[in-house]
Amino acid sequence: MEQSNYQDSNHLLLSLPPSVIQLWETELEPVDLKLGQVLYESSRKIQYAYFPINCIVSLLYVLDNGSSTEIAVVGNEGVVGIPLFMGGDTTPSRAVVQSAGTCLRVSSGFLKTEFSNSPPLMHLLLRYTQALLTQMTQTAVCNRHHTLDQQLCRWLLLSMDRLTSYDLVMTQELIANMLGVRREGVTGAAGSLQAAGLISYSRGKIKVLDRKGLEKRSCECYSVVKKEYDRLLPNLIAE
Repeated sequence: MEQSNYQDSNHLLLSLPPSVIQLWETELEPVDLKLGQVLYESSRKIQYAYFPINCIVSLLYVLDNGSSTEIAVVGNEGVVGIPLFMGGDTTPSRAVVQSAGTCLRVSSGFLKTEFSNSPPLMHLLLRYTQALLTQMTQTAVCNRHHTLDQQLCRWLLLSMDRLTSYDLVMTQELIANMLGVRREGVTGAAGSLQAAGLISYSRGKIKVLDRKGLEKRSCECYSVVKKEYDRLLPNLIAE
């Protein structure tokens, strides 16, 4: 894959030195991901690392009874599969495609080898991991202490940061599963945001009408996560 094809691609890959990317050209494989597709399951060996281009992947923690809650979202700023270079081939979480699109993937063996042999890649991925851990921690705090309206605002803002559009294709049932709440709660929260003129919602499609309004209505959790990503990975998250 030629360097020119990385325009508007995954920001982590774009941040790597050309000398590193050249080694990846024959290993990166473009893959189309469908809404709801599972990239890896809890406690099962991870085969690939995924670098989203125009899709979003949710990391979910799944309980024994089948219920789940989203702990983080990954888009074109990051990579899905951090356990591969953090010392383990499995994780208790599940990775599910939240917004369909395209990604670039590499084999687990290739990523682990490159992580060990390339200091620039190692440093970049470790900074990304710290930012992702901040998002996970703040999500847990937000789910415990803030209203569903605020959680939905945070979730929408994080999603928009990882897409090039203000339009999201997302059913209320899927949002409820992501946030770990009842569907009726999402219906009420989405209705409240729509009544305030912040979003429009119809037939599984959400259009953000007032991003600044969403930011004002959200809790501090979104800004905490955004600032940490900007500090550790400048210019990787869209404004």
